[in-house]
Amino acid sequence: MSQAVAALGLVRGRLARAAIVLDYDGTLAPIVDRPEHAIPAAGAVEVLVALASLVRVVAIVTGRPSGFVRSRLPVAGLTVVGLYGSEDAPDLGADVLRAVASIARSEEGASVEDKGPAVAVHVRLAPDPDGAADRLRGPLAAIADESGLALLEGKRVLELAPANSSKADAVLAVAQGAEAVMIAGDDTADVASFAALDIVEASGVPVLRVAVAGPETPDELRRLADLIVAGPEGLLDLLRGF
Repeated sequence: MSQAVAALGLVRGRLARAAIVLDYDGTLAPIVDRPEHAIPAAGAVEVLVALASLVRVVAIVTGRPSGFVRSRLPVAGLTVVGLYGSEDAPDLGADVLRAVASIARSEEGASVEDKGPAVAVHVRLAPDPDGAADRLRGPLAAIADESGLALLEGKRVLELAPANSSKADAVLAVAQGAEAVMIAGDDTADVASFAALDIVEASGVPVLRVAVAGPETPDELRRLADLIVAGPEGLLDLLRGF
């Protein structure tokens, strides 16, 4: 805990030269049954507006399209990296989308989200979400292999994305040149991002890793975190202290 307090103090003391990197779902917005219904926690916009005037860069690095996030977080000066930096990749072909949709139909409650360069299969509304994910994983991995795509997993979702999709790489790009870095996340993709910042920390830049804890937060993320807060509200309380 003393290390976390020290890192927090260093980030606060270097705000004008710092990078604050956040996720959206589960971090700034509570997890909901339908992804299109996810809205920021109360006060999120106001907190980000205040931070953007103080911090070198405030960024949202997300698997969402950037337009979705910007529509819900209308904050001047906010950097949004959508689809983990793969938004410029070509849209998936119709054959891939049809194959994914066909597989998804085999599971009651599964739904397909076309993101252009990526496609997600959500299983949160399935009667047995874990079982549905287990049954879908193999067939979706086969499509990914055949199509040169990566299969990414998150909370109740499996996603086919460009092979070079990497939240960790996107986070490192945002953090480049910063003299202090804070990262906050809640999901599987954040595990690699937390670990990737070891490189930044080894160069002498203070790093604060914040796990935004909820019922589905991976144990590995909690283990890697310097600080754990309770849900989006806990994160906003932390950020208000800046």
